[in-house]
Amino acid sequence: MIVLAANSLSKSFGATMVITEITCEVNRMSRIGIVGPNGAGKSTLCNLLLGLDSPDSGTVFRAKDATFAYLPQQPVYPLEWTGRHVIESAFAKVQEIEISIQACQELMSNIDEYQKLSTEEQEKVLFRYQQLQDSFEQLDGYMVEARIQKVVDGLRLSSSLLETPFSLLSGGEKTKIGLAKMLCEKSDVLLLDEPTNHLDVESMEWLEQFLREYPGTILLISHDRYFLDAVAKSIWEVDSGELQTYQGNYSQYVQEKEERLLRQFADYQEQQKKIKKMKEAIKRLREWGNQANPPNDSFHRRAKSMEKALERMEKIERPRLEADKMDLFFRRADRSGQDVIRINDVTKSFGNVCLLQEADFTLRYGERKALLGSNGSGKSTLLKMILGELEPDAGTIALGSQVKIGYLSQQALEGDPNRRVIDAFREIAIVTEAQARHILAGFLFYGEQVFKKVGQLSGGERMRLRLAQLMQQDINLFILDEPTNHLDIEARETVEAALLHYQGSLLVVSHDRYFLQKMVGGVYWIDNQRLIHYEGTYEEAREKRRKHQFVHNHTIGVDKQKDRIVKGIQDKTQSHTDREQKGRCDQTETVDFVLQTNQTVNEKLVQCNSLPKEKVSKVNAYKLQQLEAEIARKEEQCMEWQREMEQAKDDYVQLVHYQNQLEAQEQEIKQLYETWYAMQGEE
Repeated sequence: MIVLAANSLSKSFGATMVITEITCEVNRMSRIGIVGPNGAGKSTLCNLLLGLDSPDSGTVFRAKDATFAYLPQQPVYPLEWTGRHVIESAFAKVQEIEISIQACQELMSNIDEYQKLSTEEQEKVLFRYQQLQDSFEQLDGYMVEARIQKVVDGLRLSSSLLETPFSLLSGGEKTKIGLAKMLCEKSDVLLLDEPTNHLDVESMEWLEQFLREYPGTILLISHDRYFLDAVAKSIWEVDSGELQTYQGNYSQYVQEKEERLLRQFADYQEQQKKIKKMKEAIKRLREWGNQANPPNDSFHRRAKSMEKALERMEKIERPRLEADKMDLFFRRADRSGQDVIRINDVTKSFGNVCLLQEADFTLRYGERKALLGSNGSGKSTLLKMILGELEPDAGTIALGSQVKIGYLSQQALEGDPNRRVIDAFREIAIVTEAQARHILAGFLFYGEQVFKKVGQLSGGERMRLRLAQLMQQDINLFILDEPTNHLDIEARETVEAALLHYQGSLLVVSHDRYFLQKMVGGVYWIDNQRLIHYEGTYEEAREKRRKHQFVHNHTIGVDKQKDRIVKGIQDKTQSHTDREQKGRCDQTETVDFVLQTNQTVNEKLVQCNSLPKEKVSKVNAYKLQQLEAEIARKEEQCMEWQREMEQAKDDYVQLVHYQNQLEAQEQEIKQLYETWYAMQGEE
């Protein structure tokens, strides 16, 4: 079923043609990734498809019964609305129905007022009430809070963010709130424009899974190649106002595009050979016609006919095998000492909030490490301490000898926004104006663009200018904070190629997982105020972290389960003691036994059976014995699976299998305990 379609769409802004004769269609449940250089017309095409803008020519079809959702550039809400209010507005219809239901309930519960109504009016109220209830259930009204909480947890939206007035939030925070609202709306068609901006890695992974399972159509504009691989099932490439479609995710698109280009280039070369031969034949025929005495008109007619055939031939344009790319290279700098950064037992807090506790970190010459963690975990704080902008509360941070730092921050450029691009560049690079223009052309600043003011540059342009500055300096330690932000895919690939040839040390903070996979050989991850190192590529480090968290969480789960078991037995014992103050079981001995957490369940049950016999006299002894045996057997099985997990600590699949078995078994044990407690309390 087609939910969107376009025929011969064209759109221009002034004299610039942005979209040219594009025809396309979108089927229900499609997952379309839209890629292309910055300014190629991706957002313009989507705005035309969703009716947010009108084409100069062409037509758009939108399914009448379909609902569409997009993230507006500058959303406006009442000033008193918080982030939570904005998200809850996704359920405006449900809220209206709920208010009407409450009004009906209040009327029906007011006996005096209700009885004043005629029988017909009472029936109308009841009918209206039933209609509202049915509508409420059809809209999953009872699941609203659960749906909101699922999205809030998945995008890791803090309570302080949710309770802050929306008008006071930063641009990135507004985008996250707007994204949460969109995901809650469950529209038939979602248009997502760079949805992974401002999200940490965990939120991205959650969003990927959410979108894969989303019961609707998704149009996804993104430069996040990892995200496109995970979500997209087809790719639209928008470039120079034209649209090319490809099946598969981003990696499959790259491969198919290369194969297409090679085929097109082969066809182009073959046609060029044919054209060359035809031109040579035309030339010879004319020469033969002129050399004849008298001149032979038949040769000229044949030449004319062949010339017309050449004019009618549909020419194949020469494929552009490579688009304009930045020409990046690093100046060779003197090497630093072997230890570039060494951090020992560093702790840092802001007020009552501790970000880092006893952190250790080492970067050696030539190493490439990533620093990762959720938003607000302390990554930027650690970078500032390394740069000397902040002091640790405890511990030491030392840079090695001859270390020369180049720092690319998220702000990219500082200073007077009225400076021209060329002037800002020459503040760092000691070169002539002609040399500066030549170098800046390598960063895609051509002609008059070098005279633009810095304050007028886009995010991507500012990042390119800052890279140009840094690459003219002697740097042997490159610290990058979100280096691919605002860059399109081609620019990201160029930066990656340059960094792969960089000879110094590299420390990078980034949420671009595709970039990280190519670039780093180890990851420092901030988890719960601790800095934990994982060797290997990003994928390898992520897998090691998952295993580490899995074992850590399992250990905590087992400890909590033991605590619940001991607490239950302790409460039971205390209950007997309170009711039998002159009991035959010594209270001190009973408390001692329940605090011995290393005892087996069977031993605990045996000791509990030494409680006053009057209390269990009416319990079926055989059933009790069978129950205790079953608990002991299942407990033994749990211990066996724990031993198996220790053996399989490097096999993640096996760990997951045993964990699932263990959780199910522990749930059964919990139910058996409840039965056992009930039997102990029978009289």
